[in-house]
Amino acid sequence: MARQQPEPAQVAPDSPPASRKKLFLLIGAGLLALLLSVGAAAYFLLAGEDEASVETPVVATAKPMAAVYQSLDPAFVVNYVHNGRQRYMQVNVVLMGRDPQLMSQLSAHLPLIRNELVMLFSSEEFDALFSPEGKETLRERASLAVKALMEKELGNPVIESALFTNIVLQ
Repeated sequence: MARQQPEPAQVAPDSPPASRKKLFLLIGAGLLALLLSVGAAAYFLLAGEDEASVETPVVATAKPMAAVYQSLDPAFVVNYVHNGRQRYMQVNVVLMGRDPQLMSQLSAHLPLIRNELVMLFSSEEFDALFSPEGKETLRERASLAVKALMEKELGNPVIESALFTNIVLQ
């Protein structure tokens, strides 16, 4: 018997050129869509950075100025009558501001400031001054009184606060 030779495997004909074109078109469209989305994302991220970088230097350069102090010497001495006895309060006051030019203008009004503070201190109740809250309330009222006075005289509050460096009640 004659040997039968196996038939050569049927070779599939090459895929038609139209299906390859479709494949290349689909890959190209996918790449184009990917590039467009990456470009849009980069645009939005970079546009956001530009706006933030414009604001950042403004905030960084707006540092508060150093404090400037004006001492009101001599110390304030105020007398009270409490339960039929003579009582005294002595307070050393220092005014704190940030603008050296405005603080120099403040010194021209020191007699007016001292008068306002003497009137404020003498109007207080002696019993209220013994507690830390009472002293803090008095300090805040003194700050507000000086700010209001300077607003009236100079058109600017000038100071940030009045500080009590020493307070003695007797």
